[in-house]
Amino acid sequence: MGPSSTAPSHKTPAWAWPFFRSFAGYRLSQLPQDCVAGLTLAAIAIPEQMATARLAGLPPEIGFFAFLGGSLGFAIFGTNRFLSCGADSTIAPIFAGGLALLASTGSPDYQMLAAALALTVGVLLVAGGLFRLGWIADLLSIPVTTGFLAGIAFHILASQLPSLFGIKPPALPMLQSLAFLWQHIGTINYLSLSIGIGVLFLIAVCERGNARIPGALIGISLATAAVIVFHLEKHGIATIGAVSWHWPSPSVAFAPFDRFAALAPLSLLVAFVVMIQTAATTRSFPSDADKPPNVDGDYIGVGAGSLLAGLFGAFPVDASPPRTAIVATTGGRSQLTGLVAAALLVASLSIGARFLRAVPEAALAGVLLFVAFRILRIGQMQQIYRQSLGEFLLMVVTFAAMVLLPIEEGVAIGIVLSLLHGMWGITRARAVVFERIPGTTIWWPPDPDRRGETLPHVLVVAFQAPLSFLNAYPFGRGVRACIRNAPSPVRLVVLEASAILDIDFTAAQMLTSLIRECRDQKITFAVARLESLRAQDALKRFGLDHELGSGRLYRSVAEAVEALAKDANA
Repeated sequence: MGPSSTAPSHKTPAWAWPFFRSFAGYRLSQLPQDCVAGLTLAAIAIPEQMATARLAGLPPEIGFFAFLGGSLGFAIFGTNRFLSCGADSTIAPIFAGGLALLASTGSPDYQMLAAALALTVGVLLVAGGLFRLGWIADLLSIPVTTGFLAGIAFHILASQLPSLFGIKPPALPMLQSLAFLWQHIGTINYLSLSIGIGVLFLIAVCERGNARIPGALIGISLATAAVIVFHLEKHGIATIGAVSWHWPSPSVAFAPFDRFAALAPLSLLVAFVVMIQTAATTRSFPSDADKPPNVDGDYIGVGAGSLLAGLFGAFPVDASPPRTAIVATTGGRSQLTGLVAAALLVASLSIGARFLRAVPEAALAGVLLFVAFRILRIGQMQQIYRQSLGEFLLMVVTFAAMVLLPIEEGVAIGIVLSLLHGMWGITRARAVVFERIPGTTIWWPPDPDRRGETLPHVLVVAFQAPLSFLNAYPFGRGVRACIRNAPSPVRLVVLEASAILDIDFTAAQMLTSLIRECRDQKITFAVARLESLRAQDALKRFGLDHELGSGRLYRSVAEAVEALAKDANA
C-alpha cells in the first residue's frame, strides 16, 4: 500500500499533472530502459504501420503519421505508462469499408474523409473520457467480441489474398472478389505467394521464440532486399511504389455537411470499438498494480492522439494490445518509449524512402495475415462451444453478419446482439422459493443434494436480478403463483432481495400492486437483505417503504421470519 494522501512526500502526486502524467515520478536512470524499449517498439511498428495504412486504403507514409499523432497525443494526455497508440488493424477494415461508400479508395477525397473521421472520433473519445463513459467498454460480451474479431480477421484475410497471390482483381465487394480469385486460381504468381508465406512464417517463428525479435521488420527487409538485388519487379512482384516524404503540415479537414452527416454513424461505431480495445488494453497492462487503471483518462489520451493524427492528414488511431505488451516486456517505463519509436519511424521515412518504395506488397500481406491469425481466437471459440452452445451461436451470428454485410453494419449488429443477449438474461430471471437449511438460520435456493425445510404459512421468495420493466411483470406473476401453489395458506411473504441491485418505475408500480394485493388478502409482506444502495434509494423514492409500513425491512430472512411469523400464524 502506498502512503496516505496526507503523508508528506517529495514527489508530485500523479493527479496533479495536467499533462505528461505517465512521467510523474520519472527518474533519469530509467531513460536507457525507455530508449531500448522504444527501439524495439519501432522495429515492430514500422512494418505494422505501413501494412495497416495499406489495409485502410491509404499510402504507407500515412500510417507513420498516424503513429506519430497517436504517440504524441497519448504521451501528452494519456495516463498509462505502457500503452502504445497508433494505426491499428482492428479498426482499419471498419472505417475503410465505410469510407469506400463515400469516396474512391486512395483518392484525395478519401484521404480528406479519413482525416475528418479521425478528428470526429477524437472528439468523441475525449468527450467519453471527460464524461466518464468507461462503462461503455463493458457492453460487448466475450462471445460477441470473439465473433467480431473473427469477422475482422476474415476481412483482413480476404483483402490481402490478391496481393499474396499476385492477382489484381477489379474493384468488387469482398465476397465477389473472393469468387474472382477462385476463378483465376490458375494465374497465381508463386513467387509472390512464396514471399508472403515466407514473411508470415518468419514472423510466427520469431513470435514463438521471443516476441522481442522484430520478425516483421526482418522479413520485410529481406523481401525488399531480394526485390532490389534480383529485380523481382520484372517477374511480376508488385511493390508499394513511390513513398512521398514530407513533414505533416497540421490542417483541419473540413468535410461538406452532407459528407459529415454520413460520417457521423461511422464515427460513433469506430469510437465505440476504440473504447472497447483501449479499456481492454489499459486493464491488461496497468501502470500500477496497486491502483485501478484510469480508463477514462486513457480515452482522453487516445482521443487526443486521434485528433493529432487527423491534423496530420492521417486516420483514427487505437490502443494496440500487442505493441503495449512489447513495451511492458522490454522494460519501458513511460510514454517516452512511444515518442522514441515515433521519432525512429519518421527518421526511417525521411532516410529510407527509396528503400521503402521497393517493399513488396506480398510481404505486407504476410504481416497482415499474421495479424489476422493472431486476433482469431480459436481456443476461446472452442471453449465457448463446449461451455455455452447458445452463446456460441451468438458468436457465429456475429461473425456471419461481419462477413455477409458491410462491415460497419456487421459491427452494429454485433453490438445490438450483445445488448439483446444481456437483456434476455435479465428477462429470464424468475421468482425462486427459498428453503431453510435444517438446524440453521440460513435460507437458500432448493438444493437437490440437500433437503430443506419450510415453515407453515410462510413463503420466502427471492429474485436474482435487478427489477426493471424487462422482468417486473413476470416476477409479479411468479410471486402470485408461488402464493397460490404453497402447501398451506400463506400469511407471510418475505422477499429475499440481496440480488436486486435496482428498481425502476415500472417495477416499483408492480411491487406496489403486489403489496396491496397481499394486504387485501391478510398477507404480511416484508423485505429482507435489500443490500444495494441504489435499490434502497429507489424504495424511498417510489414510496415503497411507506407502502410496506414500518418494521417491514430486515437485514436477514431469519430476522424477518422470527419477528413476523408468530403474528402471521395467529
